[in-house]
Amino acid sequence: MTRSVLFAAGGTAGHVFPALAVARALTELDGDLEPVFIGSRDRIEATLVADAGFRFHAINVVSVPRRLSPRLVTLPYAVRRAVREAMDLTRQERAVGSAVFGGAVAFPIARAAWKLQLPLVVHEQNAVPGLANRAAARWSDRVAVTFPSSARFFRHPERCAVTGNPVRDEILALDRDAEREAARARLGLRPDRPTVFVFGGSQGARTINQAIVAANDLWGDDIVQILHATGRATFESTATMWARVREAHRGPYAAVVDFIESMADAYAAADVVVCRAGATSIAELTALGVPAVLVPYPHATANHQAENARALARVGGAVVIEDKRLDGASLVAAVRPLLRDADARAAMARSSRAFGRRDAAANVARVIRDHLDMRRTW
Repeated sequence: MTRSVLFAAGGTAGHVFPALAVARALTELDGDLEPVFIGSRDRIEATLVADAGFRFHAINVVSVPRRLSPRLVTLPYAVRRAVREAMDLTRQERAVGSAVFGGAVAFPIARAAWKLQLPLVVHEQNAVPGLANRAAARWSDRVAVTFPSSARFFRHPERCAVTGNPVRDEILALDRDAEREAARARLGLRPDRPTVFVFGGSQGARTINQAIVAANDLWGDDIVQILHATGRATFESTATMWARVREAHRGPYAAVVDFIESMADAYAAADVVVCRAGATSIAELTALGVPAVLVPYPHATANHQAENARALARVGGAVVIEDKRLDGASLVAAVRPLLRDADARAAMARSSRAFGRRDAAANVARVIRDHLDMRRTW
């Protein structure tokens, strides 16, 4: 008999992609279990879950304002309504457990699980947990974490298990060495040139964009090419900056795009990656062992990106540059030694792979399965 397990992941791809990877792993682990996703109808989870082929229910998700706002007056009512909707869906699905991965939807699903005395597992992607997951963890049976240091932020650290952060199947299946030449061709790059892949997420990172353009005249005699994904929101302004520096016909070849459809191709093409330090990026980099220069987003909640980056840098898997110190010169100074020294890149790649957890999705799936109430009959 098929039994439902509620999955709550919302707001960002960094919450949803790990949840989808775990959902697939859970169905492989036990074909009688069906992950059913809960989220907001107007956020990214609605589209990503539908594309992945899982069932999805929408509830009225409410996020807590970060500043004083008139919304604070209605917040208690909105939260109670979301919890009631979550309880109704839990009963409707006759769920045998719940798993939450972050975002505003995590709280009502976790609270509903506690009220209905259902098993609850929390997965935290970042080194510093978000507010929703910290609250949800109070009622959880188990907390699956990516970084061992995360346990100290939870009220019950003894409930934590280090599982890693799940990565998409297409990334795990990638053979970078075998695909490098073909991937570079698909991306409009030259097959035999050392390649730096620079990106800042789907919306881009203005500081990183400015720094890689400013670096154009600083590479000297280094043979290098750039793959630069500017982000959709900043593409026009960044393309204009590139056009200006190219007027002098100096600097390395640069393929400038707004968004990379195939991150697997980009990782295969790259010798070094320059990017933010989000949990998903770090999970993908370490699953593949890609040498990286990380520039943590300085306004991330609880400065969690800085903690993510430092955790990888401590084991030798990355170089970290503070956002406020990033410019063309500091970027070249960090990347150049790696491009010039194949042994240094190989050592960083080994450290990165040792830090990564390619088995993360299966690990989290086992934690969930082991805590389900299979006797629940409703």
